[in-house]
Amino acid sequence: MGEEKKNFLQVLKFTLFSVSAGAIQIGSFALLEIFIKDYWIPYLVSLVISILWNFTLNRRFTFKSAANVPVAMAKVFGFYLIFTPLSTYLGNVAEGYGINDFVILILTMLANFVLEFLFCKFVVYRGKEDTLKDSEK
Repeated sequence: MGEEKKNFLQVLKFTLFSVSAGAIQIGSFALLEIFIKDYWIPYLVSLVISILWNFTLNRRFTFKSAANVPVAMAKVFGFYLIFTPLSTYLGNVAEGYGINDFVILILTMLANFVLEFLFCKFVVYRGKEDTLKDSEK
């Protein structure tokens, strides 16, 4: 398969899996918002749930990587060590200015989508794509 086609399929799969993770994040966020009115708690819990979902699907099906799972997850954790406090802080600030929580969430999710794809492609799975054998799937 040509490199352009492979890259296109990766972006397509990553997008579809991210949409499913986004649905999980929005659903869990909406449910938690019923009971917890502070933005940051529902955001963090729903973010963690969606990260685990997205990581699992993308490692196996998008990047088809047999990379050491704890090492790959540690790299993704490193990404989120920066992204999560920054997005939580900025989301909290935006909420303080009266911006709707769901608008904040959607904008944050779009930024996360682009940045996480680039991080996974060029850091987490660099040189380890297409290494997962059919028997490991």
